[in-house]
Amino acid sequence: MTQQTETMTKNLTDIWAKRPLIISGPCSAESEEQVLTTARALASTGKVDVLRAGIWKPRTKPGMFEGIGVKGLPWLVKAKQETGLPIAVEVATARHVENALQFDVDILWIGARTTVNPFSVQEVCDALKGTNVPVLIKNPVNPDLELWSGGIERLIKAGVKEIGMIHRGFSNFGNTEFRNAPMWQLPIEMKRRYPDMLLVCDPSHICGNRTGLASISQKSIDLGFGGLMIESHVDPDNAWSDAKQQITPQVLLEMLDHLVWREESSDEKEFLNALAKLREQINQIDDELLSLIGQRMKVADKIGQYKKENKITILQTNRWNEILAKAFEKGEKFGLSKDFVTRYFDAIHMESINHQNKIMND
Repeated sequence: MTQQTETMTKNLTDIWAKRPLIISGPCSAESEEQVLTTARALASTGKVDVLRAGIWKPRTKPGMFEGIGVKGLPWLVKAKQETGLPIAVEVATARHVENALQFDVDILWIGARTTVNPFSVQEVCDALKGTNVPVLIKNPVNPDLELWSGGIERLIKAGVKEIGMIHRGFSNFGNTEFRNAPMWQLPIEMKRRYPDMLLVCDPSHICGNRTGLASISQKSIDLGFGGLMIESHVDPDNAWSDAKQQITPQVLLEMLDHLVWREESSDEKEFLNALAKLREQINQIDDELLSLIGQRMKVADKIGQYKKENKITILQTNRWNEILAKAFEKGEKFGLSKDFVTRYFDAIHMESINHQNKIMND
């Protein structure tokens, strides 16, 4: 290994450990001029740590722009040489991995359409064996944590030492607010499963537009995410792919400057003592809630017994609508959203149905 390579490896290790880690660049590499101009502008902000660009683009329909291909990799290499920014690209096949490593790409990421297919993930993992390149893996298109977790496990088994996750939102029918619904509870669960693993938010693919980028970015920061991947282009309106969600490097700089960055913990004794007291209150309330829910289920059991003896169906739609209507009214007074009340009572209702169903068929 040359001294230059050793230095670059050390710098990459430092960058990978940086929090927050900011990754930015165009959705797709389109021309050498576009890549270099964007890279120079991003480097000049002093905020971007890694330059990203799509070389191979999995598209929904044939005939759409599917990336410039291998000829774009030398453009990224030149951008790295000029700016000093490490480069990152998406890979979906073993050939992609081989080509990327041939051009000394620093960081690879596995896209959402690839994560959804274990065979494709395994092919990429097999090609990564024996390498030391850091790899990020996006959540699958559909909200399936086991696919996401399975991809991570395959990377670990392949010997990949530096692994990170990218939250880019999930497709769901009827969603209109976001291009891909964030479903924050899912990355939060992944953060619980892998507490020491880098978790990056991709607000560009969550929003599908420029207007929501700042709010989604801030939400991820507030939840303790370790970085952001944001698409940036010197001329976003004329981008060859995902034009509506890309921003200029200058707009990116302004947005990053206005975000409130937070620490995950503090050593301040006053803060820790106050937090401990409040958390103890939460613990006590949680215990009381579980006790009350347990009592509620005992009453549901008695109701189930009466229904069984009188040959009455478990589900009583009018009664359920009545419960929900009252819950919405009271929940609003306590500052609880209608969405939360619905999900909470749905869970309670299903548990009650399960209890009564057991009694009915015992």
